[in-house]
Amino acid sequence: MKVRFLSIVMIGLMALVYSCTDGDDANKETGRLSVSLTDAPFPHDLVAEANVTIFKIDARRKADNSQEGATNGDGSSFVVLMEDEISVNLLDLTNGITENLVNTEVPVGTYDLFRVYVEGVSVVMTDGTTYDLKVPSGAQTGIKVFVKPSLVVSGGLSTDLLLDFDVSKSFVAKGSRNDPEGIKGFNFKPVIKASNLSTAGTLTGLVTTMQNEAKVGLQGAQVAVFAADTLNTTTFTDASGAYTVLGLAAGSYDVEVALEGYGAQVVEDIDIVAANKTVQDFELIVE
Repeated sequence: MKVRFLSIVMIGLMALVYSCTDGDDANKETGRLSVSLTDAPFPHDLVAEANVTIFKIDARRKADNSQEGATNGDGSSFVVLMEDEISVNLLDLTNGITENLVNTEVPVGTYDLFRVYVEGVSVVMTDGTTYDLKVPSGAQTGIKVFVKPSLVVSGGLSTDLLLDFDVSKSFVAKGSRNDPEGIKGFNFKPVIKASNLSTAGTLTGLVTTMQNEAKVGLQGAQVAVFAADTLNTTTFTDASGAYTVLGLAAGSYDVEVALEGYGAQVVEDIDIVAANKTVQDFELIVE
């Protein structure tokens, strides 16, 4: 009888603990938001660094009846996420490498627009030449990054956002792109894509070839990801032949891998699953 009584007490205590954790978390007025930065790769052998300093990020909280206009008391619908200077060489952020920019509590709700404020933008060539670039509006009004579908932050839960800074589109060379003496500078036209990592997946794998009856990784192979015959993004393999593409929306993709001196290989209908990693290897044959 005593054992049965103690069992009932333990079950009651466990139920109480559960209701005070998960139940309370669901009703919390804040959730945790993480924002990371990566780079769609820059296929330019003449460039050693593409530098930016991010000094502020804020986000627009959409209004609904439960949010009373989603204002912060001053009539603004924007929530400041960070105001610290973070300097990064975007060329270091490829093949799955990211830089965490934000990890903070924010009011629950729906966020559809992020603004990234930048300064100190520069390009360093492999010969040491440095170009300081003019920021068109990033320092004053921020680079606007729309999130579709909108990012939902729920009470007591974590939400992860990835900002993909496309260097090849953002840093536009002036003059000849094939000759370091022909490049006269760069125009900065920032292009940033946002991905909700809870609804996006990752594609990763190895690109190899056979040498002396052994598989050898191929560096510098271009991995192009297509959705419905439209180029979605590209990346390049590292020294080991590995590649990683982050922030792909769930769905089916065709992937083409190419490297000079080798026959291109295409794999169709690769399924990307939300919040999961898909592994797809490629083996290229010498032409």
